[in-house]
Amino acid sequence: MTRRRGWPDLCTLGRMSETSTPEHGRRSVFLDKEHPAAWRALNGLGLKVKESATEAGLDETLIELLNVRISQINGCAFCLDLHVGDAVKNGESAQRLAVLPAWRDTDLFTEKERAALTLAEAITNIADADAREHEGRLARKHLSDDEFSAISWLAITMNAFNRVSIVSQHPVRNKAREPKDQSTQPG
Repeated sequence: MTRRRGWPDLCTLGRMSETSTPEHGRRSVFLDKEHPAAWRALNGLGLKVKESATEAGLDETLIELLNVRISQINGCAFCLDLHVGDAVKNGESAQRLAVLPAWRDTDLFTEKERAALTLAEAITNIADADAREHEGRLARKHLSDDEFSAISWLAITMNAFNRVSIVSQHPVRNKAREPKDQSTQPG
């Protein structure tokens, strides 16, 4: 298999950084910046899905818990940084966030949360059709049709956001190193 001159191979594309060029190494393409209309459409979908989830009776804490779990499975650092912060702002505990990857092994989550996590994981790991159908049936025992649909849309949309951020290699800022806002400092 031959490569065109000046173009990186597929293995290199996944490691491109913002500052370099294909000729000199790596460079990210921020999909949201390259096609802002598509990004706005995805954001619009995300807002509608969140609205539908709220109307279905899902609270902000559960919505963010699902966003975090889906992002953990997909390995999206940018989305994890964003949604862990949002979960904490919405009152989620550090303990539940810490054990979220092993939620099945704890009693810290309600039946509805467990059903929602089961469904979100099945949709995120969509390639296994038998497991997806089995997990979906288990989740249906604890979720109304409205909740099932809303959680499904949340998972579908969060997976799309994860993929945009992973492919774009959106950076995670080191908040500990950011200068403090001088306007809020005394004196």
